[in-house]
Amino acid sequence: MLLLVGLGNPGREYAGNRHNIGFMTIEAIAREHRFAPFRARFKGRVAEGQIAGEKVILLQPETYMNDSGRSVREAAQFHKIARSDIVVFHDELDLAPGKLRVKVGGGDAGHNGLRSITAHMGKDYKRIRLGIGHPGDKAMVHAYVLNDFGKAEKAWVQSLCETIARNAALIVGGDDTGLQNKTHLAMTAAGFGDVKTLGGA
Repeated sequence: MLLLVGLGNPGREYAGNRHNIGFMTIEAIAREHRFAPFRARFKGRVAEGQIAGEKVILLQPETYMNDSGRSVREAAQFHKIARSDIVVFHDELDLAPGKLRVKVGGGDAGHNGLRSITAHMGKDYKRIRLGIGHPGDKAMVHAYVLNDFGKAEKAWVQSLCETIARNAALIVGGDDTGLQNKTHLAMTAAGFGDVKTLGGA
């Protein structure tokens, strides 16, 4: 059994924020693989289903980003899921828009959601880093991540989330390199292989 966690903030006002691309990815996976409807559990929204014959729990913590670890810990403890079977999708400032990278463990790079999960669970869980680009000035980061994707960005965001959802069997199978390669090829084929601009609001 795997626990796939998307990071974001709850509520309509945050739904389109760059910080919520983890939520968007989880919702795309639920649609693609026809998971049961989301319901309230573990201080979050949970949906259950199967991918490639494996039982999978999807989780969107609703504790706000800074306290995501409480929700992840409750879900993992209830289902007896090891850290090695937890996969967290999150926005990544240090990757170009539309890029995807997978890593296990490591630091939180200033991401409050990761910091909270590490505090509650330890650091040895898998992170799928979803590039949103950097505003270019550290002082602008807070406002940047808590603003909605611009109109020009929405096409690549949708393409990235749907590509991950279509290739979720690679996540279940632990094929990190395969997921990165498939995503790169799909995004390039869709015309998003080199997104240089972050788009306007």
